[in-house]
Amino acid sequence: MTGRWVAMSGLLVAVALVLQVSFFDAFAWDGVVPNLVLMVVVAAALSRGGQTGMVVGFAAGLLMDLAPPADHLAGRWALALLVAGYVAGRVRQDSGRPTVVAVMATMAACSFVATSVYALSGMVLSDPSLGFGEVLQVIGIGLVWDVLLTPLVLPGLLALYGRAEALRAR
Repeated sequence: MTGRWVAMSGLLVAVALVLQVSFFDAFAWDGVVPNLVLMVVVAAALSRGGQTGMVVGFAAGLLMDLAPPADHLAGRWALALLVAGYVAGRVRQDSGRPTVVAVMATMAACSFVATSVYALSGMVLSDPSLGFGEVLQVIGIGLVWDVLLTPLVLPGLLALYGRAEALRAR
């Protein structure tokens, strides 16, 4: 990874996190907001592969774990986004340049996996705020939010990462 690419990824994660905890908080559905940071991780993994997706996912997850109003044990989002970055990177490795359908399916799978890992790790760590019924509801709502916003957000992120790759190739 080049310094320019790392800086761009950091900026995209920071902007996504700020939008997620401020602007999209007003649109929360039963307390669940769209996971824009996850979309940045998926875009990074689809453009550069699983290893990059895991690194960006872990760093972005740590920022999510520490950003206010975090009320959970630190490390849960880092683990969830690391796994999601790996899953998205495997799609890139298996299909080369993914189609629109593959990107939508990847986002849905990553949303399900990341939200499940986060919610289930909370149950394992005895997070008192979620029971099993609430976990299923959170996973479903998160999946719907992320899939609805994917066509609006992910193409732009993929274009930015593609442009960065083209600049790197020069």
